[in-house]
Amino acid sequence: MDNPTPWRPPLLWRAAQLLARAIVAALGRFEVTGDVPAELRRGPLILAANHISPFDPVVLAAACRARGVAPRIMATGGLFRTAVLGPLMRRAGHIRVDRGTASVHQALDMAASAVAGGSVILVYPEGRIGLAPGMWPERGKTGAARLALACGAPVIPVAQWGSHEVLPYRTPQGMLRGLARALRRRPTIRVHFGAPVTLRDLPPGTPGAARRATDRIIDAITDDLVPLRPDEPDEPRHVDPGRPVDTSRVHRRHRPA
Repeated sequence: MDNPTPWRPPLLWRAAQLLARAIVAALGRFEVTGDVPAELRRGPLILAANHISPFDPVVLAAACRARGVAPRIMATGGLFRTAVLGPLMRRAGHIRVDRGTASVHQALDMAASAVAGGSVILVYPEGRIGLAPGMWPERGKTGAARLALACGAPVIPVAQWGSHEVLPYRTPQGMLRGLARALRRRPTIRVHFGAPVTLRDLPPGTPGAARRATDRIIDAITDDLVPLRPDEPDEPRHVDPGRPVDTSRVHRRHRPA
């Protein structure tokens, strides 16, 4: 996985991370725990995070900045199609994912090349903002696991909680109301970087390996999320009336917490 000219985050992206830290600090009380080992901060590395809000990219950019990491984010194609944000996303080196299309495989190929070149990639293994009851991580898609198995890069789970109190699920609908509420109440926004997930016993190409790896990653995120919401073990305190609930992808832990 050596590369004579490894990717380095452009100044635009590093500046955006600083701005993200300022925004999160203005809207809530920000707590980052856990760490990324120094030898992994410049990659190759895969960060796998739970997805609970449209505000997640801002929170995770800020948290990664606090730990000296500048990841390339695998983000929905809709962001890249916007007039202003799209060009900025491309210039910052992020990777477009058009979910539900054949080109999603191209995104995985691009991510694999990026990891092979020494990049840190941030991915949401759930593949969408989670809709499971209680807002616990739902059953993941296998893309992140297949990426990890193909590249052999370490995977660090990233658990987050609190960003759902800033922006509603249906943003931009209700966005200003959500921001005003956050400024007034200053919710606690927590991010935890966990221990690397062990996948070495799952050879690439083995039947079922991607699913087992995915379940391990989701298990790790779920376990790391438990201490971030100690007073909300079943249902979130803040309920977004615009967020639908989908029980079809409820995740069952494959080992005890």
